[in-house]
Amino acid sequence: MSDWLADFIAREALPPAFGEVAARVCAPLAEAIVGKRVAGRPYVVGLCGAQGSGKSTLTAIVRRMLEERGLNVAALSLDDLYLTRLERLGMARDVHPLFGVRGPPGTHDAALGLATLDALARPGRVAIPAFDKAADDRRAPEDWPIFEGPADVVLFEGWCVGARAQADEALVEPLNALERDDDPDGVWRRHANAALAGPYQELFARIDLLILLAAPGFDAVLAWRREQEAKLRARLVREGGGGRAMDDAQVSRFIAHYERLTRWILVEMPARADIVLAMDADRRVGAMQFSLAP
Repeated sequence: MSDWLADFIAREALPPAFGEVAARVCAPLAEAIVGKRVAGRPYVVGLCGAQGSGKSTLTAIVRRMLEERGLNVAALSLDDLYLTRLERLGMARDVHPLFGVRGPPGTHDAALGLATLDALARPGRVAIPAFDKAADDRRAPEDWPIFEGPADVVLFEGWCVGARAQADEALVEPLNALERDDDPDGVWRRHANAALAGPYQELFARIDLLILLAAPGFDAVLAWRREQEAKLRARLVREGGGGRAMDDAQVSRFIAHYERLTRWILVEMPARADIVLAMDADRRVGAMQFSLAP
């Protein structure tokens, strides 16, 4: 195991066996990306995975592996493209109250994502958008991390990266208690679906290679998200306050906002993703399906 990987595993409190995952999963992904080029812009790798599936960890390791091969690699998260809290509160007032909660399509700034990808194609300093989840707001631009372009590769990760909209008839019946009680007329879910069919598709059209981390089902996603929030609570305690984290009941309501599209992605995306990583409830990757052209 490389020293940097051992340090990463220790720093992120990952199990020691994660080194095997890096060798079996991350290394082949890096090899699938090496050598790929697109004229005039970075090669964009889209990584789609439900909350808590390990997208950020996978992205960090693959990025380092690519950098070791001499590539200039930028990482962009869909989460960092969230609208500001003020903008989302405006949507909650003018469109539907559920848009006060970040996550579903309609709560991201797709134009900001496109502008960032354009900037990453040019030489010079690029400020990468950043969102503070504990504060539930976008960081001030002066606090965004700086990347020195141009990028050879952009690793673009997010829970619904590359997703497609559902058919209108699929939206008629509520999927869970949140939709039944808070969106009985379907205004929120129709607006989110229309946003996904519109501006998001222009952003997702930039993806050259689509990778899906396929959870075994939505119940596993809920457990992963609770674990993720517990780690955030622990970090906030260690750092001595500031920000806020959700308890388990709040996590259950929060993730209900994501349930419809998460379930749809797991049904619809595997057939068209370039690479599918099938996961079990413990986030172990089993089968790895490559659909790449030779």
